[in-house]
Parts: sequence; structure tokens; C-alpha cells
Amino acid sequence: MLPWAALSTGLLVALAAASIATGSRLVPLHEVWDALFDFDPKNDAHLVVRELRLPRTFTAIMAGACLGLAGALAQSLTRNPLAEPGTLGISQGAASGVIVGLFFTSASHVAVYVWFAFIGAALTGALVHRLGRAETAGTNPTRLILAGAALSIVLWALNTILLLAQPAWVQQIYRNWALGSLAGRGWDNLPVLIACLAAGAAASFALAPSLNAATLGADMSKALGVKPRTTSALTNLAIIVLAGGATAAAGPVVFVGMACPHAARALAGTDHRRLLPFSALLGATATLASDTLGRIVVYPGEVGVGAMTSIIGAPFFVWLVRRGKVLGL
Repeated sequence: MLPWAALSTGLLVALAAASIATGSRLVPLHEVWDALFDFDPKNDAHLVVRELRLPRTFTAIMAGACLGLAGALAQSLTRNPLAEPGTLGISQGAASGVIVGLFFTSASHVAVYVWFAFIGAALTGALVHRLGRAETAGTNPTRLILAGAALSIVLWALNTILLLAQPAWVQQIYRNWALGSLAGRGWDNLPVLIACLAAGAAASFALAPSLNAATLGADMSKALGVKPRTTSALTNLAIIVLAGGATAAAGPVVFVGMACPHAARALAGTDHRRLLPFSALLGATATLASDTLGRIVVYPGEVGVGAMTSIIGAPFFVWLVRRGKVLGL
């Protein structure tokens, strides 16, 4: 695992440098270095790096790490290799929060409506967990998936109806967010994302031994002292926090939460103590790579990170399946 982790970390650092330098205005790497360590507030290039590129890069890294972790947890919780945060209704819940928040507050800044997205995602995740809970043994994986799918369809219909009744400026803001664009993400967008990643990661790593035991079956895990209801509830809470924060900050980004845990499983094995951090690392790398490539392919314009992860993630996931790297859960 260590060689792959070192390679992924090196790639992430290289992508971060490319992300800071790339955009509608290219900034040479020596200017990037000066902006970081010899900042001149009168230099336009330094301001672009400090106020636009750095927070955007950090947002991509942390949102990707959140999605990678949330995807690994969702697949472990549901025992479904195709599970991701969107499967549990998180994305549509966040979308509902954005639409309702924009309607009632007229907030046009991302740092404001990101909170509405997080609240919508959290409420939806909690409802899906309640609907998918079995009477005696914690969350039922099949019921959880069905509840998430059903609620996603209902929320999608409601979101469409609500959006049609909104003024043009609300529709434009929602469209930009729904495309998964990281444009305009500033420093004020990061506190909620940092808090979600820190809390979700701490909970995930604490749950790793229980998740390992759960893979042995219900009877064996109970014999080892694991409480299924508690483990299911805490895992679901971690997914809500991680996916809610990432979706609120970056919009509905697909395939990262589905494909990256499978890649991590193929490289690091099924032990959650290694799988979870590696999923976070690969999620951060994939999201940052997609965002950076999105600013290159249609330069000087850009393609939203949500669209790029679909373009890159779908063929990659098909390749994983054909190579037999998608392991049964």
C-alpha cells in the first residue's frame, strides 16, 4: 500500500500546483511560489493565486476527500458495490435546501446558500436512515437503498416544480451549483467543509474496527461485541456529515464516491483501517484532477467538476469492472 499511497500523494501535490497555476489567466509557477511565500498585495497575479486559486484548490481537495470517505462508508453500510452518497438521497436533499434557501432569503453568495444545502442534505439523510431502519438489527441495507432511491425521485420532482416557480436569477445560481462548478469558491466557503471533513474522518476511523467485524456477518460481529444498530446509526451520521458538506460546497459531484473506494479496495485491500484513508486520498486526487482538467479542455472557459468526474469516472469504473477490480461486498 505504501508505494501507492506515496504515488497518490505526489500526484495530489503536483495537481495542486497545476490547479493554482491554471485558469482563464495562466500564472507561471515562479509567480505562484512568490504569491505563497513573498506576497505582494499590489500584484494582480498574487491576488488571483491567494484569493481565487488557493481556496478553490483546497475546496476540491477536501470535497473529494469527503466524497471518497462517504462512498466507502456507504458501500460498507449497504453492502452494495454501486452505493454512493447520491444513492442515499444526499444530492437531491442538498438541492432542495439550495432552492428553498434561495427562495426565502434571496442569498446569492455561495458562503450563504452552502448552509442551506448542508441542512437539506442532513435532513434527507436522517429521513432515509429512519425509513431504512429495521425493527431489530439496525439499518437494513436493501431498505436503505430503496428509501434513498424513492426519496431522491420525490425530491427531484419537487425540486423541478419549485425551480420553475423561481425568478431567473435563482435558476441561474442553482444551475451553476448543480453543475458542480467550483468557480467562485472563496475562503469563507471552507469552514463548514473543514468541520465536516474533520468530524466525518474522525468518526470514520473510529468505526473502522466495527466495520471490519461487520463484514464477517451479523452473528460473528455480535460475538465480537459490535452493536449493529449503533454502528449503522453512526456510519449513517458520518455519511451525512461528509457527503452533506461536500455536496453543499461543490455541488452534486458523481462517480467519486462510487469509483474511488473500489480503486482503494483494489490497491489497499478490504481492511477499513487502510481502505478509508486511501479512499479519501484517491477522492481528493480525482476531484482535483477533474477540476484542473475542466479548466484546460475548453480554455479559457471551463467545464464544471461535476461534468468532468462523469466524463472521467464512467470509463474508469467500466475499466475497473472489466479488470475484475470491483470486489463483492
